[in-house]
This record gives sequence, C-alpha cells and structure tokens, in this order.
Amino acid sequence: PLSLPKTCLLRRPGEYKNVYARGQRIRGDRFTIIHTPNGIEENRLGISIHGIKKAVRRNRIKRIIKEFFRLNRSFMTPASDIVFAVRDGFVPDSPLEIKNTVEKMLSGHKAR
Repeated sequence: PLSLPKTCLLRRPGEYKNVYARGQRIRGDRFTIIHTPNGIEENRLGISIHGIKKAVRRNRIKRIIKEFFRLNRSFMTPASDIVFAVRDGFVPDSPLEIKNTVEKMLSGHKAR
C-alpha cells in the first residue's frame, strides 16, 4: 500500500495519446491536469514536462508529483488515467504543496 507499482503509471505513448485526445482538462497556474476514466479500479499517473531544460529540475518535479500521487492515489473519482502536464516556471517544494493546489483546482472544477 505504501509503494507505487508500475501498474499505477502510464508507460506507453498510446496511453498518453488517449488521455490527451479524450481527457478533460483542469488548468492551474503552471500545470494542467488532464484526466479520462480508464475502466479499471485504480487511478494511473502520467507526467509530461514542457519547457524545463535542466534534467535535475525535471526529475525533481517528477519525484514530487509521484510522491503526491503515491500518498493520494484516489484523489480523482471515478478511476482515471491522469496526466500532469507541467509548464516552465512550475517549482513545487513538496507533495503537500501539490496536494493543496490540486484540491483547489478540483474544487473549482466541480463547482462549475
């Protein structure tokens, strides 16, 4: 329960294309959450980073997003394939910061 198995991650290009083609977008300040129901019992995560040149920064962002997802796997219902599309200027400090931002984005999205 505390690990993040590879079955919880989007790994193939076709899986990302499916989410981009069919998914709903929830736009935030420096990132977008794109999600589409997947028909299985658990959420799956994909991360797409645009415009960040330094590998160290890209990898840190990926680690923080994966840690957020590991601790909050069921933040989206129904079970969905979820892609975090990150743009330049996104500088998270902790999984808690991402959690707070995502909760605000989702509450604003559901209120519409």
